[in-house]
Amino acid sequence: MNNNYNTKHMSFLDDNFLLQTKTAQRLYHEHAKDMPIIDYHCHLSPEAIATDRKFENLTQIWLEGDHYKWRAMRTNGVPERYCTGDAADYDKFEMWARTVPYTMRNPLYHWTHMELKRPFGIGKILKPETAREIYNEASDLLQSDAYSVRNILRKMNVEVICTTDDPIDSLEHHRKIKADNFGIMVLPAFRSDKILAVGSPEVFLPYLRKLEEASGIAIGNFQQLLDALTQRHDFFHEQGCRLSDHGLETIYAADYSNEEIKNIFAKALQQQAITQQEVLKFRSAMLVHMALLDHSRGWTQQFHLGALRNNNTRMMRELGPDTGFDSIGDFDVARPLSKFMDRLDNTNQLTKTILYNLNPSQNELYATMIGNFNDGSTPGKVQFGSAWWFLDQKDGMEKQLNALSNMGLLSRFVGMLTDSRSFLSYPRHEYFRRILCNLIGHDVENGELPASEMEWLGQMVENICYNNAKSYLNL
Repeated sequence: MNNNYNTKHMSFLDDNFLLQTKTAQRLYHEHAKDMPIIDYHCHLSPEAIATDRKFENLTQIWLEGDHYKWRAMRTNGVPERYCTGDAADYDKFEMWARTVPYTMRNPLYHWTHMELKRPFGIGKILKPETAREIYNEASDLLQSDAYSVRNILRKMNVEVICTTDDPIDSLEHHRKIKADNFGIMVLPAFRSDKILAVGSPEVFLPYLRKLEEASGIAIGNFQQLLDALTQRHDFFHEQGCRLSDHGLETIYAADYSNEEIKNIFAKALQQQAITQQEVLKFRSAMLVHMALLDHSRGWTQQFHLGALRNNNTRMMRELGPDTGFDSIGDFDVARPLSKFMDRLDNTNQLTKTILYNLNPSQNELYATMIGNFNDGSTPGKVQFGSAWWFLDQKDGMEKQLNALSNMGLLSRFVGMLTDSRSFLSYPRHEYFRRILCNLIGHDVENGELPASEMEWLGQMVENICYNNAKSYLNL
């Protein structure tokens, strides 16, 4: 046993970063640190994995697509051309380096330096004075074979990745990865949000044409739409998919009849005006149909709820979605969520479900809601998912863990995911594990949990970090 645990003043990002007690240090170093990573929800590029991309420099791997960093840069007064524009790669990085000192007490400060330390081994503080040195050192490493995408994933001890994929995707990159016997399982996840856009014909109708092409089924009525989606669901299952995902403001659970949905879809095909109530009915029906497909295949369904997206109309026009102009929303959640799950549970067709909350004031709502539909068939069948997006930071994680502990069973939690577009984001798992061990360690040293049960507490940490997700997702 390692006895070099201490609680004295610690240096920034040292071995005991965030671990404030001897028990926390022991739990992390002996039980959490070396567990493999199952990243069951992320937005990584399957193409980059399939081609084993080597990034030319730190800007490309770090700032491409990272709207967290773009938001901070804009807030710091950095012009858009250095975020999403045509500025040279190093100039963009230099602007990020100028911003980093201003991110102190924002999780970006921690993540930035953790991502330099792992996998690059760079322990310097990023600021304008060190920008060129750090950029050159990391960029030189990235150009070597040892820092290709696949080797970065190996360095970070990743075992499973579940990407986020549209039903119309060919999954060609997933098939290539599998054929290569890469050694890390890379699976698709079924993200069918665009089929809900019935109130936006400029989006909905072109998407239907793409769905026809992907499925080989002409879509002239509602049943044919369901047939096409079922064909794609079957195809994804054949390629190893075992999870679906939905990104919604709230669950849609309006009452509807099958005849109503057929008529609404027929109106959409004819480009007739559709009322807001009809939109809600159609979305509600589609969520149920998707949930029934998931149940039929034994998949896990995920719902990311509570984001108020694309708030800046001007920047939405100029840059499109997912560019850093989203925020926490405040929506009616409890009644529709309960109604949706009860509708499925009533016929024994509620599959394993993970609910992600974005509004911290609703943590206890989610933590109690899951208990309404856990039926003893699967440990933790309905999960309160890890702190997500704006809550994916120390305070947010602690609040989610505490709400789950108080209202449910933390020991059955399936743990952390990256939800990231960056191959350097895997230290977020380390961040979560340190926070988890610190919480439990405090309880032990405060006499709130028994020190005599360290063997079980260590097993509990290992389960939350890895074993629970592996079992729950049948991986």
